[in-house]
Amino acid sequence: MIRNWIYVATVLFSGAALAEVPDRAEDVQPLQVGDDAPTFTALDPNGAPVEFSAEGNRSLLIFYRGGWCPYCNRHLQALRDVVPTLASAGVDVLFLSADRPEKLAESLSEQNLDYRLLSDASMAVSRAYGVAFRVDDETVEKYKGFGIDLEAASGYTHHQLPVPAVYLVDADGMIEFVHTNADYRVRLSADALLSAAGVSSGD
Repeated sequence: MIRNWIYVATVLFSGAALAEVPDRAEDVQPLQVGDDAPTFTALDPNGAPVEFSAEGNRSLLIFYRGGWCPYCNRHLQALRDVVPTLASAGVDVLFLSADRPEKLAESLSEQNLDYRLLSDASMAVSRAYGVAFRVDDETVEKYKGFGIDLEAASGYTHHQLPVPAVYLVDADGMIEFVHTNADYRVRLSADALLSAAGVSSGD
């Protein structure tokens, strides 16, 4: 269930969120099939808090790096046609980004997408799901050379990003499908996403 809620300053999460954030994407320890999906509160593009609780509906959580990432943008575009199909089949679809809320609004405007984008700029949700890692100083500086400022994008100095991930959560709050890849260039295809959710493209 996804609903707007009173402001909650902290994310509600399991002890997994307290684990140390690894220094390499290859060392993340994502939650797995059969684990309980942590409840959380994140911010919508207007900065309003939205609480996630998987009670009553199946939910699809898609973690991505940010609107500055061309691979993320291509993935969001590739899912344009399947998101309405999933929604019509009763699957709530949420995209969680490391960008601050203002950046989410820019992404929606630039790509003309009708998505539920949420800001996980603090990386608390990504840590709770075990997909957060710390970007090394050399890479942070390299990104700046490409015009990408992680601190400006997130509003934080933690230099953390999520490994791109997809979690399918059942109506009882249990994880039923997981896809992660430390190589940010590799994403789950639209057809694979439908297949994982057990939804036909004709539904």
